[in-house]
Amino acid sequence: MITGKRWKLVIVEDHLLLRAGLRGLLEQESDIEVVGESDNGRDAVHLIGQLTPHIVLMDLSMPGSNGIEAIVSIKRRYPNVKVLILTVHKADEYIYAGLKAGANGYILKTAAYPELINAIRSVLAGKVYLTPEISAEVIAGLVGDKKKRSTTASLDNLTHRERQVLQMVAEGRSSKYIATYLSVSVKTIDKHRTNLMKKTGLHNVSSLTSFAIATGVIPGYGDQDPGLVHS
Repeated sequence: MITGKRWKLVIVEDHLLLRAGLRGLLEQESDIEVVGESDNGRDAVHLIGQLTPHIVLMDLSMPGSNGIEAIVSIKRRYPNVKVLILTVHKADEYIYAGLKAGANGYILKTAAYPELINAIRSVLAGKVYLTPEISAEVIAGLVGDKKKRSTTASLDNLTHRERQVLQMVAEGRSSKYIATYLSVSVKTIDKHRTNLMKKTGLHNVSSLTSFAIATGVIPGYGDQDPGLVHS
């Protein structure tokens, strides 16, 4: 690190208490300045354009634009900004998606604060940081490219509405939220969820989420059009 350098950092996290806790801890560091916060990916992209931070702490599951979409946009518009993913998700599908989107590092929310600081400073130094808990899985997966080979289900037999529901389920939305967003009943959404499971052969939310990431329904991963499921 350059002596006396103040690194500007933006926190993108939808939980207010966690944002406040992170800010409080990071502001104790003499070389880090928290210049802004956002609770969703879409607003974060605009905020980064205004504040020009050196690094962004990015959650993955948020309202509005999710973290993967936000990373793709950030890297397209501001390629010099570093992005460190801070998330609860440790499934390798999320890790692949985040790295493919352009993230410079990936750390879990279960990590201790010293590891977070180490990750931030590693990324600022131009390194890629992967938390030790998941790095072996990532390396093995990248070498074998196992996710591309193991995605046997297909989007081809899903309707446009089912793809919309799939995306929101993968983003962690409740049936009530999806129903309100699409102006239909909760019963209709539950029916779509049941149909999704039948058509894909996947029987829980975790599997549907993995499928959505691997097939590109969650933008930033795979070869699908990022706007695929939007009206």
